[in-house]
Amino acid sequence: MEKLTEQKWFIWITKYWFLFPVTGFLLLAAAVFFGYGERSYIGVHDNMDLFLAQFQMLKNTDSFWKHGVDVPFLGGVSRDNLPSELSLYSLLFMVFPTYTAYVLGLFGKILIGMFSFRLLAGELFGGRFETYRPIVYMTGFVYGICWFFPAFGFAFASIPLCVWLLMKIYKGQGRRWYLWYAALFAYPLVSYFSYHGIFILGYLALAVLWLFCREAYLRKRKGRERPSKSGERPQEGKAAWRLLGALFVLAAGFVACEYRLFGQMLFSDEVTIRSSIVNGSLSLPEIFREIGQVFREGIFHADGVHGKVALPVCMIYFVVNNALYVRRREGKAMLRDPFNLLLLFILFNCVVYGLYDFEPLRSLVEKLVPPLEGWQFNRTVFFNPFLWYAALFLVLRRLYDEGPWQMWLANGIVCIAALAVILAPTRYNDLYSTCYNRAYEHFHAQEVDELSYEQFYAVDLFEEIKADLNYQGEWAAAYGFHPAVLEYNGIATLDGYLGFYSQQYKEDFRKVIAPALERVEATRIYYDDWGARAYLYSGADLSIVSATKTVYATDDHIYMDADAFRALGGEYLFSRIKLSNAQETGLSLFGEYTAQDGSMTIYAYKH
Repeated sequence: MEKLTEQKWFIWITKYWFLFPVTGFLLLAAAVFFGYGERSYIGVHDNMDLFLAQFQMLKNTDSFWKHGVDVPFLGGVSRDNLPSELSLYSLLFMVFPTYTAYVLGLFGKILIGMFSFRLLAGELFGGRFETYRPIVYMTGFVYGICWFFPAFGFAFASIPLCVWLLMKIYKGQGRRWYLWYAALFAYPLVSYFSYHGIFILGYLALAVLWLFCREAYLRKRKGRERPSKSGERPQEGKAAWRLLGALFVLAAGFVACEYRLFGQMLFSDEVTIRSSIVNGSLSLPEIFREIGQVFREGIFHADGVHGKVALPVCMIYFVVNNALYVRRREGKAMLRDPFNLLLLFILFNCVVYGLYDFEPLRSLVEKLVPPLEGWQFNRTVFFNPFLWYAALFLVLRRLYDEGPWQMWLANGIVCIAALAVILAPTRYNDLYSTCYNRAYEHFHAQEVDELSYEQFYAVDLFEEIKADLNYQGEWAAAYGFHPAVLEYNGIATLDGYLGFYSQQYKEDFRKVIAPALERVEATRIYYDDWGARAYLYSGADLSIVSATKTVYATDDHIYMDADAFRALGGEYLFSRIKLSNAQETGLSLFGEYTAQDGSMTIYAYKH
């Protein structure tokens, strides 16, 4: 009886061992993020300086569901320019406090990635799924914990979910076929049109076209004009029509969920900064180097950390596998191998990313489709993290088929891949940042220079400032720190960060910062050629916008046009630097405020 019990336990552990690392990680992450709370260290770039502040601003102004209103930053921006309320990620911020919603979003991304991977694998392997269960869940887990752009983590993680839904529709299984279309219509709730949706629709359109062409070819080959006497189409034709329907359903879903975005793109006459953005133009050697770099490392918004484990494993397998094909003279099988096709798709996306910086091609796209001016078609590279881990899974699956020791080798590889992602100090690895910084503070008995979430937004400090000022919604600006801090704290800002706002306002705000831009050519190019960050810039340093306790500035002068600031309605300026030329700029110091922990000092100036 004991032997039988031990045998059952061994079988259970063999099947479900993945539950231990997955559960352990989730518990650790929950303990860190909810234990430290807002004292955690969260990525700032394109995160706390952008979307988190916008969500809090929508909450402060009760504007999530409103229409025809402006939100108080960048001098007043249409609510339609901010994230849609018809999004699962946005819903988190409507329901929960901003920090809690952010952390729940991180966990949601992991679960979506893992279970989407499981659904897709179950569809592909059917009854054999039981054999591959551990590596299915572990590979999905690794993909889910990748430190993607947080605001669009759901969109990255849900790619296999979309593929699964399309496969269900392609196969036409079940009497209640309409449920799959309904699910596909709802899919944009966890996706994002500009990052993934437009490309999914494009790939789907190509698949439909290929199926129709294949059907026509098969008809011609079989020498018949019609599919059959009954008038029914062959399976290829039925699948093509089903996917054509899916194309329209998915497109309708994106329009419904992101109706604000489509309204702005299609029906707004306002000229935006997209019209003045100047993209880089590289030489062919530089483009080839960029293609190689993206293939090896990816990009920071879609950092799957594939270069640590997935890439070397896949490259070794690629060489060995294709050498065997060549040795057996199986050229056709080599070309049809799903693993080779995945790597080809990855390379294609990298090539597109590089060619985006080839100005003649980019200009051609903008001339052929004017509404896409400024659109980054190089975002096909955002599919590569999923493709890399899908390719890794194919390697692991084939190892599972080889024998017991190869199976445990596969288990070891996927565990190492998970550790590589968890321990990678990437831009958005908030778990690593929090653990590292807190450990450093414990063992060195001193705080790091980086600001925690709580210190970055300094809510208590700005509540004190607003109370002293009797603040009533007057326009203000930030100097030496991100305007997002003011936005988060309910202060209306003339400055801000947004990739889609009025070109006219960009030009009006430029008058305010013209003295600084004239002194620093790199800053002038940065603003004129892009302009998404409408900040008060230094006239001496490349950047004084600080997310650290220390402000690195070599000049305590502010270079701005006071009359232009006043013309935009500017009343207050909040600075982390005590200005030596405040009076010359028409500013009077109202008060000096320091956070209780000393992490930040703010000088409040009144115009």
